[in-house]
Amino acid sequence: MTKTQKAEIIDSLTEAFKTSGAILVADYKGLTVAEFEDLRNQARKIGAFARVSKNTLAAIALKNAGKEGLTLKDGNVFIWGADGLSLIKTVSKFAAASKDKLVVKQGHIEDKVVDANYIDALAKLPSKEQLIGMLLSVWIAPLRGFVTGLDNLSKKLAA
Repeated sequence: MTKTQKAEIIDSLTEAFKTSGAILVADYKGLTVAEFEDLRNQARKIGAFARVSKNTLAAIALKNAGKEGLTLKDGNVFIWGADGLSLIKTVSKFAAASKDKLVVKQGHIEDKVVDANYIDALAKLPSKEQLIGMLLSVWIAPLRGFVTGLDNLSKKLAA
């Protein structure tokens, strides 16, 4: 690989990492080409990207993007996207389906470095839509109780 090619890779990764809300670093040993393409396709569906890159080039790009602190060892796949929670959920779901051939090592989420346990905990959280539904249910509960009480009172008075 020439210096020009390396510089192009660093520049493209730097731009991608600057605009990302989350960057995950995972071990991909054991994944077939078809499985890796499936990961890329699932990532694309949520506006995320997956790329295997040399650790030295990725480390330079992370530094240029202001997202330092990740420990890069062995072969890694870098998965990034603007929406951190959907990225984490998608990658965790894929890792479970691939029988742990893809193992998330660490990540950079909202300007802080996190470990695999933190990422796993985030993956188990309900989605934004589910949380909004739960909140609305809690807000409507007193009103629902009041309406039910009025309905029961009207039935009692009618009888």
